Amino acid sequence: MTAHPLRLDHLVISARTLDEGTQYVADTLGVAPSGGGAHPLMRTHNRLLNLWGGVYLEVIAVDPQAAEPADAGAPRARLFALDDPATQARLEKGPYLSHWVARVDRPKRLTAWQAQYPQRIAPIVPMTRGDFSWGLSVPDDGAFPTREGAGDGVLPSLIQWDTLRHPSAVLPETGIALKALKAAHPQTDAIATQLRWLGAAHLIALEPTEGAAALIAEFETPEGLRTLK
Repeated sequence: MTAHPLRLDHLVISARTLDEGTQYVADTLGVAPSGGGAHPLMRTHNRLLNLWGGVYLEVIAVDPQAAEPADAGAPRARLFALDDPATQARLEKGPYLSHWVARVDRPKRLTAWQAQYPQRIAPIVPMTRGDFSWGLSVPDDGAFPTREGAGDGVLPSLIQWDTLRHPSAVLPETGIALKALKAAHPQTDAIATQLRWLGAAHLIALEPTEGAAALIAEFETPEGLRTLK
């Protein structure tokens, strides 16, 4: 484990549209995500739901109103594999829990850490949404983080906030708390090794599977235990 263990920052629900993702979360947890905004660089937009303990849930989708780049070059790949045909095919079946993001707290500097270990951490991309700014690890192709060929959304992206306020501090209280984050993956050894190296192994429970990788989040809500997957 690193000298500065990571913290869970937020969970990611991918959806074809924000309305579809919002409805999925509202139907499951009893509260609809709201607020959020656009990510101009990535041509995506989101809505957010506050969770207990400085964590939040993000619903993200392609922003149909986003402007294409002004230069003649190809647009940057959207994050969280939203441009991947396999992801788009899966989203045709409905929104799902696709990913999670771990927070790197100061005084550790995410950009310096990535520069020291570029084979283990994807490039850090400066991003903004309204008054918030942050750095996020994003592979050049927009795919999920991988290690030794293993990934599929189970390994976290890394984030470091530049602003003093965290989004959870300005979101309405919901009375919902994350109870457990779990993952099934066919290559648990590679996943576990990278999680330990990051200092994030304590944030997620792994179990092997012969099927496809999957994330499951269990929540305590005012109406009882609920699950997103």
